[in-house]
Amino acid sequence: MAGRKRWSTEEILDAAADLLRTTDADSFSVRKLAAALGTDSSSLYRHFRSKTELLRAVADRILLAAMDGYRPEGDWKQRVTSLALHVREAFGQQPQLATVWGRYASSGTGSRLVMEEVLQALRASGLPDEQIPTRYHRIAVLIAALVASEAGVSTITPGEHEQGMELFRVAVLGADPERFPALAHFGRDLHPLGTDRRAAFEEILTAQLAHIETSIHLNPATGPAVSANDV
Repeated sequence: MAGRKRWSTEEILDAAADLLRTTDADSFSVRKLAAALGTDSSSLYRHFRSKTELLRAVADRILLAAMDGYRPEGDWKQRVTSLALHVREAFGQQPQLATVWGRYASSGTGSRLVMEEVLQALRASGLPDEQIPTRYHRIAVLIAALVASEAGVSTITPGEHEQGMELFRVAVLGADPERFPALAHFGRDLHPLGTDRRAAFEEILTAQLAHIETSIHLNPATGPAVSANDV
């Protein structure tokens, strides 16, 4: 009788990614993945010690895919913005994993490549070295939060979307002007959270980068910023 197939780490990650296209990270389990592969959970635990470790590995492959199409160009702000948009687009293909990336730390190659590029860009900005770790952390938290927020919207069904739109219209256009005067005044010009998210993503990130740039200009000890071609 032939034994069960031995799945490679990459094949397991491929199957996990496919399964996560139809379920969310909380519903995902090693047992379900093993069943999809026609094997038992113990064979998968030889590759990954836990569900969390497996999810981190799948999310890290998305970061690798994002970095595969990324090339550092322009000044430091353009580099960070371009990188963030590449990460956003990559997780847009697998939104169920965006929250995994934001929830758990990763030590994979994809994560290290993203960290390295943001740190290199911040160095090119002229920030003093002692300020770079804190600024990096703020940017990383912001990007992860924006990507996870957008992913949460993109995973809802058409029916859920329409229901949400109707609830939004009721809440905004039907607001009592005496109790909610500002909401009633601006209601017709307000848009649901899912509207034009790319523009919101870029504007929020731009504001954070502008804040960093202001701090550089206010610091007389900071040297001039350089472009990607200079590093």
